Amino acid sequence: MRQDTNNQVLLAAAAFRSKRERFKRYTYGDQWSDIVTDRHGRAVREGDLMTQSGASPLTNNMIRQIVKIVIGRYRSMCREDGSYDSRAVYVSDNALLELDCRMLEEFLISGCAVQRVCRESRRGQSRVWIDNVDPRMFFVNSYRDPRGNDIELAGMLHDMSLPEIVTRFAGGSRRRAAELARIYAMSATDEVFASQPSLGESDGNADDFFNAPAGRCRAIEVWTLDCRNTPLRHGRHEVKSLRAGNSGPARVSFRNGGTRRRKGEGLVTGRRTFDFVWHCRWFAPDGTLLASYDSPFAHGSHPFAVKLYPLTDGEVHSFVEDVIDQQRCINRMIMLIDRIIGTSAKGVLLFPIEQKLKDLSWEEITDAWSRSDGVIPIAGHGAQMPQQVVTSAADCGAYQLLSLQMKLFDNISGVSDVIAGRSVSPSTGNAVYENQLRNSVIALADLLDSFAAFRRDRDYKVDKL
Repeated sequence: MRQDTNNQVLLAAAAFRSKRERFKRYTYGDQWSDIVTDRHGRAVREGDLMTQSGASPLTNNMIRQIVKIVIGRYRSMCREDGSYDSRAVYVSDNALLELDCRMLEEFLISGCAVQRVCRESRRGQSRVWIDNVDPRMFFVNSYRDPRGNDIELAGMLHDMSLPEIVTRFAGGSRRRAAELARIYAMSATDEVFASQPSLGESDGNADDFFNAPAGRCRAIEVWTLDCRNTPLRHGRHEVKSLRAGNSGPARVSFRNGGTRRRKGEGLVTGRRTFDFVWHCRWFAPDGTLLASYDSPFAHGSHPFAVKLYPLTDGEVHSFVEDVIDQQRCINRMIMLIDRIIGTSAKGVLLFPIEQKLKDLSWEEITDAWSRSDGVIPIAGHGAQMPQQVVTSAADCGAYQLLSLQMKLFDNISGVSDVIAGRSVSPSTGNAVYENQLRNSVIALADLLDSFAAFRRDRDYKVDKL
């Protein structure tokens, strides 16, 4: 049963996660790991297939460069408009500009931006915390509204140390702490860093829903939009209804017969209505409920700021996805040019056999030919003389095609020379340059404005804490 549930959870967003991993590989230079079929029908890595055919897989990573250019432009825009200066408290505490730049990088790669906003105590400091959420650790129901108004379930996976688990969920009880240690089959003396991923390497266990890396405890945070039958109290001469909390008809009757009668106020009638409430549950991997509570935030919602781009028919298509094919074409053109240059004749000497002296060996001819002041005696027989052959690879059109692909790459990505700071003439006036820059940013305006909407949603939740 657990295995079936595990498969359902993993498959819910399997296509999105698979595409994200591919886009991430291309962004950071691993561009020959796609699975292809060789002539025998076997599935192999594309780079291995190239190697088997005698070619060396070459990469000219243009995607990483344009991602850095967009992030650099974003940093420049933030410095110009001072958008991170007015909220100095939580900005400085959370290094918010750095968090948002890394979040924008994820947004460009996968089309997904998720941050968790909460007020909690961490290492003795109780304040507002903003955390970037790894899309591999986040789950949400399938939704189509770009504003996220149809989100009904959201959550994430947490990997914590056992002391942090005890601090969060034991409530100061030794009995509860012992129960938590039993649930996770660990003790405070366990080796925390055993079998941890190496520094700078990706955690290969991140796609496992239930199992945390060695030495860590997996806690699953789940927020659901629950429908609840809520009691209300309503004054007959009042304009609005007032929530009665947990009060029932008996308490309403008491108020009717007491204070309100003495004051001559209208009677209060009790009724119940259905309302939506965001509710949080924390689970251990074995299904044990660690904590359960309604949303404690003033905004009354879950703590996640979520933006999927562009969410057309519920689909996600990232910035990097648009330039993958152009990057592949550029890599192939570079390999083609390298092969042409490698197989073309470069200074080959054609030496007629009848012109060779009997006392002169081919090694001596080769040695004399390689010297700048070498002399090669010939027999003088026949009309054909020794000649050097040099083949030009410039006429095959590969260089022109590579240049075309590079221009198409810039046009498709929308990152022009002006944004990148390339090919700017010193004679260009400041006003002309600023106008060119504004026009160039138009291609990125939709993406950057969507990220700005994500930030506004995040800031709203921060303001309500």
